[in-house]
Amino acid sequence: MFRWAIIFAVIALVVSLFGFGGVAGMSKDFAVILLVVAVILAIVGFISRGKV
Repeated sequence: MFRWAIIFAVIALVVSLFGFGGVAGMSKDFAVILLVVAVILAIVGFISRGKV
């Protein structure tokens, strides 16, 4: 999931260089959402691994 967040962040950077603000903003939003979800899943995974 971190990989997809990085991919969307790179897409947002490249597209913003070409002047497509709408697509860049949408890609940035997807990158942020995926990054937050990945961090939450990583934290839950670390906590649940300690319980077993």
